[in-house]
Amino acid sequence: MLEILIAFSILAISLGILLKIFSAGVNTAIVAEDYTAAVQIAEGLLAKTSVETTLQPGQDSGLENEKYHWLVEVSPFMFNPENVDTTTIKTALFKIRVIVNWGDDNDNNREVKLTTLKLVNRANENN
Repeated sequence: MLEILIAFSILAISLGILLKIFSAGVNTAIVAEDYTAAVQIAEGLLAKTSVETTLQPGQDSGLENEKYHWLVEVSPFMFNPENVDTTTIKTALFKIRVIVNWGDDNDNNREVKLTTLKLVNRANENN
């Protein structure tokens, strides 16, 4: 009888450990899915910035899929190497930063940040 009790105890402990392993795997898969969706949203926002509208300094924000809050920041990028006259250059460089965050307000708040530079022809701005 004692042997059966020990066998059931070992079985119960083993099942408990296995359930914890599987639940951790499911939680990791959910987090990975959220990160993938956030990166896709951020890449989409980066791609459409300056394509749909003229690139100008400023900010824009919104909500995607009722879960992901996003912010797009556009600012001029100053690049002034020595001995270069930047007044004759017909292009402008803009820094575009996209931040996508999601989660509750506790420690589970997560975010993805992507940054890129885009070149704009200044000669066409006055036309």
